[in-house]
Order: sequence, then C-alpha cells, then structure tokens
Amino acid sequence: MPAPVDWYKKCRKGKVLMMHFLIKILQGTLIGVAGVLPGVSGGVLCVMFGIYETVMELLAEPIKCFKTHVPRLIPIGIGAVIGFLGVAKLLSFLLEKYPAPSLCVFVGLVAGMMPSLYKEAGEQGRGKSAYVSMAVAAIGIFGFLIWFRSMNIMIVPNFGWYFVCGLLTALSIVVPGLSTSTLLMPLGLYEPFVEGICSMDLRILVPINLGTAIPAILFAKGTNRLIKSYYSVAHHAIAGIVVSSTIMIIPFESFTTSLISLILNLICIITGFVSAQIMTGINISKD
Repeated sequence: MPAPVDWYKKCRKGKVLMMHFLIKILQGTLIGVAGVLPGVSGGVLCVMFGIYETVMELLAEPIKCFKTHVPRLIPIGIGAVIGFLGVAKLLSFLLEKYPAPSLCVFVGLVAGMMPSLYKEAGEQGRGKSAYVSMAVAAIGIFGFLIWFRSMNIMIVPNFGWYFVCGLLTALSIVVPGLSTSTLLMPLGLYEPFVEGICSMDLRILVPINLGTAIPAILFAKGTNRLIKSYYSVAHHAIAGIVVSSTIMIIPFESFTTSLISLILNLICIITGFVSAQIMTGINISKD
C-alpha cells in the first residue's frame, strides 16, 4: 500500500490539476463570451491568458504542433464552445438590458491582466523600437475603430456577407483588439450572425467557417513569424492594441448618468479586475 504521505501528495496533485483544468475551461468560456460581446476581442483575452502564441503556432503549423498544442488547448476549446453557444443568447439579453455593467466586467478583466501582459512583453528587453511599436499600434487601432464606428452602412445578409463575417472572425482571432462584433454591428450583421450560430443554421455556419478557416491559417503564419523574429516589438504592439481597444469599450457616458450607475459600474470593473488577478495568480496559462 502507498505511504500516507505519498497518497496525500497524489490527491493534492490531482486536485490542483483538476483546478487548473476548470480554470482553463473558465478562461475559454470568457474567450467564447468575448466573441459575442460588442467591443470585446477574443484575441485580447487569448493574449491575457497566455495562450495567444500557442494558438498562433497551432494555426500556422497544425500538423507539426498537433500533438503538443492541442492537448493544452482542449479545455480552452471546451470553454469557448460553452461561452459562445451556451451563453451567447443570455449575454445578448444582458448586453441589451444592462450594456454598461456587462462591458465594465470585461474592462476589469483586461485591466487585471495588463501587468502580466506587460511583464511578458519585456521578457527579452525593452528598447526604443518596442515603445514606438506600442504607441503606433495603440494609436493605429484606436483611429481605425473610431473611423469604423463612424461608418453608417447597412447590408442585407447573404452567403457572401456571412463569408465576410468569417473573415472578420479570423482577423479578430489573429489580431488582438479587433472585435468581430464591433465590426459586424455597423454592417447590420451582428444579430443574424449570433442567432445563426446559436440556432446552428448551416446556411450561416458554412460560409462563416469557410471565411474563418483559411484566412486564419494564412494570417497566423505571418503573425507567428513576426512574433518569433521580433519578440519585443511584436509583444509591445499587442499590448498597445489591447490598451486602445479596451479604452474603446469603456461606457464613459454611463458613469455620469447617476450615482447608482457609477457605483454599479465600478463594482463590475473591480469584480473583473479581482477575477483576473485570481486567474493570473494561479499561474496556469503556460503549464
């Protein structure tokens, strides 16, 4: 029979592994949720949870990285499906009824992850080029999102435009800070996009998957090479994108409507921030 100490260590290790697995599912759920929340990027949360490079490497070289990367991403994938399909309708309802608090939770999550993101960006040093890339990326994505929001275009959904939805989804995965829903809402494609996926409508799922798969792999190859060749510059650029895209989703106007709204929003931001600190404190993203 195993010694009591050995049995205790095995039980404790098993509990820790189970906790890690459940936390990863939670992270994946948040990434899936981000896929349907306007203004929130799933790519940003991939960066925050430390799996962005893993996803890019798998997309860039799926055959080579299958055995090493897929097992690490399985719980993330399970959570993403739960978050996107299982919670999409609920979140759409909450976002419609309580838009500011919903977004504030995600603002807090991103803010809570920023210290670890900045630390990771500087693992290979910080030079002038790193700070320049961060500033250029932040200003560039900020300007792009403002310009896109100013457009007033309405489109009739069809196969071609759902293919475009897939293309924008691929971009939001590869480029942290670009939100699929933010890009789709001005085009009038957001609601049919979410409803089609929730109802598993093949007329919508087929063009979306076609539009997502090939571009994601092509974009990932270039992004993966960039990260490996210019680690510090690329990671600081990602940090800049995360900062600017997060600023864009802060519901500033809701903070001044009433004292209750101000307090509620602050509570939601703090809740998200504390949750992020707990998840980063467990330090499971790269195990």
